[in-house]
Amino acid sequence: MTKRTFPLQNPADAILFDCDGTLSTIEGIDELAKQNGIAQTVQALTSDAMTHTGLNAQLYEKRLQMVKPTQNQAIDLGKLYYKHRVPGIENIIQTFLKLNKTIYIISAGLYDSVATFGALLNIPQKNIFAVRVQFDAKGQYLDFDRNSPLISNVGKKNIVTDLGNLHKNMVFVGDGMNDVAVYDLVSLFIGYGGNFYRETIAERSDFYITSMEDLFTLVLTEQEREQLTAS
Repeated sequence: MTKRTFPLQNPADAILFDCDGTLSTIEGIDELAKQNGIAQTVQALTSDAMTHTGLNAQLYEKRLQMVKPTQNQAIDLGKLYYKHRVPGIENIIQTFLKLNKTIYIISAGLYDSVATFGALLNIPQKNIFAVRVQFDAKGQYLDFDRNSPLISNVGKKNIVTDLGNLHKNMVFVGDGMNDVAVYDLVSLFIGYGGNFYRETIAERSDFYITSMEDLFTLVLTEQEREQLTAS
């Protein structure tokens, strides 16, 4: 893996963010597991997937079958994501939008949760990718979208491949093994360790940061930084 350098020679036209542990300081499925009394087992599965193995359909099913979140819990999790958003992220997103960059969230989290969070960050619903979950008429958990690419460790790679038809220069910011899979598809891959430091991700990132404010230095061209200073 050949690591790239900064500053970018050409402006990035899209910034792609992971959600859990990146835009928010928490891991959503682990928070739901706490609420439903099975935190320790689910946290161990999540940690192993994020650090070493990546996701797969069997693991995804196992965690959800254990947690069985309700629809209300899924929606409330989105609000909890926002409560625990990483410092300064709203200003960072608004600055990127001001520079005409498209913002995406690409997550293996529950769609109801991630979409609720995204709305609070003013990210359009069409730019949010997550896993749809089915609930019954009483809001009880039934199943998840087993055809979603995001339940596998190459799912984000598939989505970013499609987004590459729309954007020439993309930057991805994430904290897990599923994120690293997109490395060859983006102009810059930035690992985020501000919430969960993972050596395996640091080794595979162009840059590894612990503060989102560092994105301004890494992502923006010199001309863009001058434009912000002048405005």
